[in-house]
Amino acid sequence: MNTYPPLNALRIFEAAARLESFSAAAEELFVTHGAVSKQIKQLEAWLGVRLFERSGGRVKLSDAGWRYLIQVQDGLDLIANATSQLIQADRLRRLTINSTPTFAMYWLLPRLARFRAACPEIELHLVNSDRDISRLDTPFDIAIRRGPGDWPGHIAKPFLEERELPLCHPALLKNNVLTSAADLARHTLLYADTRPTAWQRWLTLAGAPELKPAHTLHFDRFAFALQAAIDGLGVVLGPLPMATRLINEGKLVTPLAGPSVPVRGYCWVAPRASINDMAIHAFCQWLEQEAHAAPPP
Repeated sequence: MNTYPPLNALRIFEAAARLESFSAAAEELFVTHGAVSKQIKQLEAWLGVRLFERSGGRVKLSDAGWRYLIQVQDGLDLIANATSQLIQADRLRRLTINSTPTFAMYWLLPRLARFRAACPEIELHLVNSDRDISRLDTPFDIAIRRGPGDWPGHIAKPFLEERELPLCHPALLKNNVLTSAADLARHTLLYADTRPTAWQRWLTLAGAPELKPAHTLHFDRFAFALQAAIDGLGVVLGPLPMATRLINEGKLVTPLAGPSVPVRGYCWVAPRASINDMAIHAFCQWLEQEAHAAPPP
C-alpha cells in the first residue's frame, strides 16, 4: 500500500510555501498562525526533512521544500481537476478562457459560434486581461497570450502566427496617397502603449527610420488603436491574420505590400494538471484548426 502524508498538512504546506509566509497562509486558510506552524512541524517530522529555513520571524523554503512544493502542487491540482470533472459530469462543462482584449474582440469572438455548434456541452466564460499569467488574480482553464513565454507549471503551444503591416480605412486614401513608406509623413500614425516600438521597428525595416508623421495619436490599448483606424482616424500597424475579417469586410485596407514584419504570435496556455481534461483539449484543438483554416486577406 502507498503511504500518504497527512493531507491537511499538505494543503497547509502548499499555501505556506507558495506565499512564503505562515501568517499569509493562516489568513488564506482561515486558521491561526499557530495551527499552520504546528502542521508544518508535524509534516517535517513525518517526512524527516526540513522544508523551511527559519530565521527570526521569517521563513524561507529549503531546497528540499522547493522540490516538494512543485510536486505537491501538481498533485493537488490533479485532485481538484478530477473532483471538478466528477461533479460536473452530468452538467455543462464550463471553461474559463483568459484572453488578451484585442485577440478576443477581433479573432476569437467572430469564431465562437462555430465552437458552440461543435461542442454544445461546453460553456465558455471569457475573461479579458493583458496581465502576465503569473500575476492573474483569478484561475483559468486556458489562457491566450503572445509567446512563447516562461510559464512554469503550465503547458503551452503556439497556434497562430502574426505579422504587422500598415492598415487604414479606405476613405483615408482618397485625399492622401499612400504607395510607399515615405508617404506616411502625410498621415496620422496610431500608437498603442502595449506595442510601443512597433512603428519604429517597421519604419526601420521599410527604410524610413527617421520619418516624422504629420500627426500621432496614442492609446493605452491596441484594441483602441485598431478601432481608431476603422473609424478613419489614421494608420495603424495592424496584425495579420487577426485583422483579416476587417479587411475582407472592407473596413480596412493594406495600402502597402510590405515589409510584412513577423512578430510574436499567440499560444494557448493551460495548467499542466489539466493535460487530460477533454474539454480543454477540445478547445485548444479547435483554436489550432481555426488558425490553420483562416483565409488570407
